[in-house]
Amino acid sequence: MQARFPEDAVTVQGRSAQFARTGDEGTTARFHFCPECGATVFWSMDAIPGYLTIPVGVFADPAFPPPFVSVYGLRKHPWVRLPDGLQCMD
Repeated sequence: MQARFPEDAVTVQGRSAQFARTGDEGTTARFHFCPECGATVFWSMDAIPGYLTIPVGVFADPAFPPPFVSVYGLRKHPWVRLPDGLQCMD
């Protein structure tokens, strides 16, 4: 689960280490993670310039809104159930 925000709407504080990975379609994502515990805190993707992606698990908000888009749903584990009405981009 992830949330994407325009870069200018996000304030990044503190240190992070970085790891770059090139995906199946040839674009690169730069993952920033905590150098102490290794948790991924955000990433940027060449395929979506100007946006930062944040794992929903880093938000301490039980009322965080549900997803409305699914990407790579064909690769999900068979036990994963997606909400009805989701826009799927496989």
